[in-house]
Amino acid sequence: MAEHPIQGLMATAMENIKDMVDVNTIVGDAVQAPDGTVIIPISKVTFGFAAGGGEYSSCCTVEGESEDNSEDGNSKPESKFPFVGGSGGGVSINPVAFMVVGQGQIKLLPVNMNSSLEKVLDLIPDLIEKTKDSVKKNLKVKKEIKSDDANAKCAKEDE
Repeated sequence: MAEHPIQGLMATAMENIKDMVDVNTIVGDAVQAPDGTVIIPISKVTFGFAAGGGEYSSCCTVEGESEDNSEDGNSKPESKFPFVGGSGGGVSINPVAFMVVGQGQIKLLPVNMNSSLEKVLDLIPDLIEKTKDSVKKNLKVKKEIKSDDANAKCAKEDE
């Protein structure tokens, strides 16, 4: 049985993805510090792959060809249009942690360990700005109330 064209598309895409990714993609190249400590980056690799194609129905035959174009009468007629297909793939690489080996210890330091702390630190400037605006508004309202009270006292004294 002849190989279907979609198999060629899939094989090409998979070979190219295989060429892109090796062990160093997930476990990166080690970096050695002057004190002998070795730092190894660890990444999360995500793959996506899709392939598809289509053939036109047997109702579309080449002009001048009969429906039965073989001696035994069992073959399909040739279609006017060739096989149509496509394939694609994608790779996403995100750092996850660093493995630190040295001084008789092995530590795994996650990248997002302090992510909630970082979010809080990022929100502090906005919080300070909003608090400052709120305090200014409150002071302005208090000054207006005091000036209204002073005007009311002056009006009573004038009567």
